[in-house]
Amino acid sequence: MTIPPPLPHSHVHSSILPCIALDTFSGLIVAANGAAAQLLANDDLPGKDFASFLVGRLPELIVFTEKVDHYKTSWTRDLPVISSAGREIDTEIHGSTVSHGGATYLVMQIIDMAAYDTRSQNVSTHKLHARGLMEWDRARDFFREMENENRLILDAAGEGIYGINLEGKTTFVNNAAQEMLGWTKEDLLGEDIHAMIHHHHLDGRKYPSRECPIYHSFRNEQVNRVEDEVFWHKNGRPIQVEYTSTPIYDQQVLAGAVVIFRDVSERRENERKLRAAMDQIDALRERLEQENEYLQEEIRNVRSHYDLAGSSPAIMRTLAQIELVARTQSNVLITGEGGTGKSLIASAIHKSSSRARRPIIRINCAGISPSTFESELFGHVRGAFQGAVHDRTGKLEIANGGTLYLDEVSEIPIELQGKILKTLQEQTLERLGDNRISKINVRVIASSSKDLNACITNGTLRQDLYFYLNVFPIECQPLRERLSDIPELTQHFLTLACERLNLQKPTITKANIRQLQDYHWPGNVRELQNVVERGAILSRGEKLILDLQKGASGHSRAEHLDILTEQQMQDLQVSNIIACLKRCGGRVSGEEGAAQLMGIKPTTLYSRIKKYGIVLEESE
Repeated sequence: MTIPPPLPHSHVHSSILPCIALDTFSGLIVAANGAAAQLLANDDLPGKDFASFLVGRLPELIVFTEKVDHYKTSWTRDLPVISSAGREIDTEIHGSTVSHGGATYLVMQIIDMAAYDTRSQNVSTHKLHARGLMEWDRARDFFREMENENRLILDAAGEGIYGINLEGKTTFVNNAAQEMLGWTKEDLLGEDIHAMIHHHHLDGRKYPSRECPIYHSFRNEQVNRVEDEVFWHKNGRPIQVEYTSTPIYDQQVLAGAVVIFRDVSERRENERKLRAAMDQIDALRERLEQENEYLQEEIRNVRSHYDLAGSSPAIMRTLAQIELVARTQSNVLITGEGGTGKSLIASAIHKSSSRARRPIIRINCAGISPSTFESELFGHVRGAFQGAVHDRTGKLEIANGGTLYLDEVSEIPIELQGKILKTLQEQTLERLGDNRISKINVRVIASSSKDLNACITNGTLRQDLYFYLNVFPIECQPLRERLSDIPELTQHFLTLACERLNLQKPTITKANIRQLQDYHWPGNVRELQNVVERGAILSRGEKLILDLQKGASGHSRAEHLDILTEQQMQDLQVSNIIACLKRCGGRVSGEEGAAQLMGIKPTTLYSRIKKYGIVLEESE
């Protein structure tokens, strides 16, 4: 932070008292004289933050600064300071504002009250001894007047002030204390004030006087500062206070204690509201950050770049079901083999619903460790379990107002399914380690590639959870049962792959489509997408070359066949050539010819026809 230009020498260094100047905007010390450096035990004060020398009184400094700014000059004894050597100093600070170089400065003269009192006593003693015994009467009158003046000062003070003797009886009470407590002087003087205003803790527990810091002040002769306490009003209302109790002496003999207190109820309530608001802001920030992570994941995931493709009766039925259920808030259960597009259907329902402006939060139930599943779903607070070093928002809370997609729902740990069902039914949420319950508004879409009735039978899925989710069932047909969708899907996947990989789009031939439709597709649409993307890479912008040698398991299909003899292999090749020629009407080369369908050169096919003695007319 840039230090403002220094003030002229006369504003600070001409003072014989400790004097510093603050930049009112930054709170930094811009100038200090030697007396201030000696008082604060720091020879390098310019550039330091004055708040670092205060004893937790930054709010009082702000109030004092505003008061000086309004009245141009003021003083306070509410700003004790602590020196660099660690000595705590009660002060009286006189402040005034000075403008210089386009900036406003707060010039403060600091009086060490302990040193001031010592000097005053020494001066008084010296004068009395010098003037002799004749001055004692005058001194007595002076102190009486001072007592009266002190009484006026006590009554004018904004803080509540009262005194007690060694028996705990009230000796004086100022006006501010009477106004804050509701008791009059007549009620309190000579009475045990602890029993009247300090008898119970806020939680209802009794507060014996032997435990009270105020009584410790004169019993142990120590100053006690308490920042979180309650006094009780005459009408029984608790008053949040902070106070300082200090032992008082009469001719160096302990006489009791004086208590200075202030009502901080309003300030504490404002602090509570501020903390609550900050907690809400932190929770909202965490939620938005996690939502952003989910949205970025959706963008990175290729599935978010295409919708359901196809025109088969099965697809048309599915699209109609999506249109029907998307407008409602009903739960949906999507079943079907892996790779059939269950996640796409969930996305389509969410995007067509009234919740589309909120994210769809996906949970792969099979991909979360059972030991962390509960924390992932419900979230936790710091200290809920070993390793929980900070609060964490769960997936259910992030999905509030949107859609929760439970993929492979049968993989949810059976011991958690009851808790999840209760949470979803009641739409209430409780984080791990927290006793606060919050309302949520979540729509659930679940999916599974397993036979859920079998899961219920073998005890891995609760029947009541199944019935809760199965409000509107949608079944995804495998790709082998909707071969008519293959041309449209192939064209769609090829366009996506070439755009993403920056490749020239190859041509899809009828032979490619027949080859794809002849395959049994154990991996369904997901496998088709992979095959088309692999073909886009292999083709390099010409006609699409397909490689169907690898199935969904990643193993060659030949690995699952019986071992063939050489003659069997030859017979199989002959049969394959004859079948291919029949399909192509005897055409070997050219567009839609047998050679193209088999993925070999026409000259190679002619050579094999000649080798095996295949007559073309026989193939027609």
